Amino acid sequence: MKKVIATLIAALFATAAFAQAPAAVKADAKETKAVAKADAKETKKVADANADMTAAHADAKVSKAKAHDKAAKTKAKVAADDSKAAPAAK
Repeated sequence: MKKVIATLIAALFATAAFAQAPAAVKADAKETKAVAKADAKETKKVADANADMTAAHADAKVSKAKAHDKAAKTKAKVAADDSKAAPAAK
């Protein structure tokens, strides 16, 4: 009778240990999912920052090109005005 009771108690402990194992696996899966999600957010933020920087550089190049074009037109206009003013002064 003692062996039967000891066997039942051992089975009870084994069942309890087995029932808890999937919970540990679920916790690990949730933790892994959370880490993956955080990594994805960080990667997205870095990608967005790089895209913003690229757009800013492109805008700066366009602005610089417009400024150079405007300066060239102004110089041409001043040169034309000077050439018109020079014969009138003579």
